[in-house]
Amino acid sequence: MSEVPEGMYYTKEHEWIRVEGDEIVIGITDHAQNALTDIVYIELPGDDEELEEMEEFAIVESVKSASPIFAPLAGQVTAVNDELDDAPELLNSDPYGAGWIIRMRLSNPEAVSTLMDAAAYKAEIGE
Repeated sequence: MSEVPEGMYYTKEHEWIRVEGDEIVIGITDHAQNALTDIVYIELPGDDEELEEMEEFAIVESVKSASPIFAPLAGQVTAVNDELDDAPELLNSDPYGAGWIIRMRLSNPEAVSTLMDAAAYKAEIGE
């Protein structure tokens, strides 16, 4: 079974969202990294990039496939996890910690309430 921490939000595209003050942190779920298998590369966005809801902002490449990562909500990128350039395997080994991808400041902070909670995401992935 996949690890699905409580207190976070999730998308059908298998991203997790953690609210930290007036920003959110985004990464891929344990379920997603398991499906991708060994991640070998990630194409990251630029700092300060403006993203629309469901806009592709990164591409994760594994030994199996390449998968786009989408912005769950609209906002501005405030930080990018540059450690992933040299260690993309952090997405596999610590998807909810050191494997975070970006931080964003949302255009509409209340929009996080439209995302799935842990129970809904578990139901979505059949666990």
